Amino acid sequence: MKPLSEKIAAVTESATIAISNKAKKMQREGTDVISLSIGEPDFATPQHITDACIAAMQRGETHYAPSSGIPELTTAIAEKIERENHFPCTPGQVIVACGAKNSIYEAMEAVLNPGDEAILLTPAWVSYEPCIHIAGGKTVKHAVDQKTFQLDDSLLEKVNRKSKMIVVNTPSNPSGAVLDKKSLQLVADLCTDNDLYCLSDEIYEKLIYGKEHISLASIGDMAERTITINGFSKAYAMTGWRLGYAVAPPAIIREMSKVQQHSISQVATFAMWGGVAALTGDQQCVEAMRQEFDARRKYIIPALNAMGYETAPADGAFYAFVKVAGDDMDVASRWLDKGHVAATPGSAFDAPGWVRLSYATSMERLVEAMERIRGVG
Repeated sequence: MKPLSEKIAAVTESATIAISNKAKKMQREGTDVISLSIGEPDFATPQHITDACIAAMQRGETHYAPSSGIPELTTAIAEKIERENHFPCTPGQVIVACGAKNSIYEAMEAVLNPGDEAILLTPAWVSYEPCIHIAGGKTVKHAVDQKTFQLDDSLLEKVNRKSKMIVVNTPSNPSGAVLDKKSLQLVADLCTDNDLYCLSDEIYEKLIYGKEHISLASIGDMAERTITINGFSKAYAMTGWRLGYAVAPPAIIREMSKVQQHSISQVATFAMWGGVAALTGDQQCVEAMRQEFDARRKYIIPALNAMGYETAPADGAFYAFVKVAGDDMDVASRWLDKGHVAATPGSAFDAPGWVRLSYATSMERLVEAMERIRGVG
C-alpha cells in the first residue's frame, strides 16, 4: 500500500492526553489514581448555561447556522472584547469554532505559508507546534526566563526574514505565569517593527490571582495584527462543549472561515446558545470557581515548596509547575506507578526538568496527592 501522510506522521501524540489515558486505564483496572494531569475544571457547567442550551434544543435550534457563529453569540463576544479586553471589535471580526484549539489550528492555516517561521515561547502548550507544523510552518523556540517566566531582549535574536508570527499564551499553560506589561510591550514592539502577526491565547484570562490580565491587542496598534484566542472551557467549566472563538482583523477571519467551512462547517447550534448565556448572564459563577482555584493554589504551592520543590509563579490558570531533580519523564512515571498520582512531564511542553500538576480537583484529593508524592519522592 502507498505510504500515508508524512506531514501527519511527524506529529506526535498529545502528551497530556496520553498520560490521562494511562491514568484512566489504571483506574478502570481498580487503581485509585489521583489525576492531576489534564487541564479540566472539576466543576459542573453553571445551570443557567445548560438551561439555555436545553431551551435552544427544545425550540428547534438544531439545524445549520451561520458557519462563523450565530449573530447573537458573535455580537456578545464583540461586546465582551470591547468591555473587558479594551480593544475595538465588531461581530465581523469574530469566528466561533470547536474550542480554542480549533481556533488556533484555523489561524495557523490562515496565516502561515510553507517555510514561514513562528516563534514559540517555551514552555508551551503541547498543541501549538503541531498546528504550526500541519500548516506548513517552522517552529522557532524561545525559552522565557526560568525564574521570572517573563521576556527580555534576547527574544529579538529569533527574528529573521522568514519570521511571520509569534505565539503568546498568558496566563500560561503549563507554567501559570502571567506576562506583565513590559513583556507584552516587547512583543508588541517586535511585531510592529518586523511586520509580524501574533497569536495571543488568552483562554485562562478569568483565572488570575493578584495580577492583571492585559490583552496584547489592546497595546498600540496590535489589534491590526493580533489573533486573540479565547473560549468557554476554562472560565465556565465547558470543556466538553467544544466552544471557543477567535477575534482578528477581517481579512484573517475571512481566511479562517474558509478553513472552517470546508472542515467542521460550524459549531453545534444549540451549544452556541449556551455560549450566549455564559457571556450575558451572571458572572458570579466564574468568580466562585476562581476563588476555589485560588484556595487550592494557596495550599499546593506551599506544600510543594515545603518538600523542597521550586515552582514557577502560579499567578494564573490552575497549574503548579514544579522543577524536579533528574529526568522529568522518570519522575512523572514514578509518581504515577508508585504514588498513583498522574502528572504531566515538562518535556511535553519543551521544559525538561519540570512537571505540571493541575489543581483542578478537590482539596481533599489534593491533600492526598501531596502525601503520596511526599511518600515516593
